[in-house]
Amino acid sequence: MPSFPQSFPQSFKDHFSGHAGDYRAFRPTYPPGLAAALADAAPARELAWDVGCGNGQFSVSLADHFAAVHATDASAEQIGQAEAHPRVRYAVAPAEDSGLPDGCCDLIVAAQAAHWFDLPRFYAEVRRVAKPGAAVALVCYGRQWLDHPMLDPVVERFHNGTLGRYWPADRWKVIGGYRGMEFPFPELPVPPLAMEAVWTLPRLLGYMNTWSGVKAAAKALGRNPLEDFAEQIAPLWGDAEAERRIRWPLTVRLGRVE
Repeated sequence: MPSFPQSFPQSFKDHFSGHAGDYRAFRPTYPPGLAAALADAAPARELAWDVGCGNGQFSVSLADHFAAVHATDASAEQIGQAEAHPRVRYAVAPAEDSGLPDGCCDLIVAAQAAHWFDLPRFYAEVRRVAKPGAAVALVCYGRQWLDHPMLDPVVERFHNGTLGRYWPADRWKVIGGYRGMEFPFPELPVPPLAMEAVWTLPRLLGYMNTWSGVKAAAKALGRNPLEDFAEQIAPLWGDAEAERRIRWPLTVRLGRVE
């Protein structure tokens, strides 16, 4: 039985305590090619707006390509955990009301966030803040894939079965790769991209504990279902400190604001 990472909650009285810190510690990172591809689609590289930026992980990547990045999230707790960068300015603001002036953005991007938005209002805000020909992108990734024929089905059963009823309905938009979601912009091609990591079992469990489905299930059941999952996967994993390759294919819907 692997030991849980230090931030894995042992008490279930408050399942969401410290979640923003866990999010920053355990979430996978976007590949450098994602920010580069989006920057290439932008008409200039003066200002990018990272919408629903969370802890600023992708905001910092965008700063490698843009003179300035305006990064917003509706959660003050997430913004409080954001990584400081001289070209990134953070603000607590909803996606539908950025606080930006008209016609200022070369790129507007929402990474793993658009399924929470009021899309018609968000798209109206996109059109308001976009420069002519600005690029707009929705990025998402679904369940991780383990490069192991015995481990991956266990993860899939936990995600779709054990947690199935506890996921917010909008989660399935992510799993579906945002197919069917309104995207009223002429779409541009994007090369295949994926996030990849090599993790131990405690590291994987720490990441899975940030899932909203786990949080909701723990609250409803009075105990964290990830404990049972850990017992199931541990003998299949072997040495808990053994590292295994994990992959998250990215969906990128990239368009141009006309």
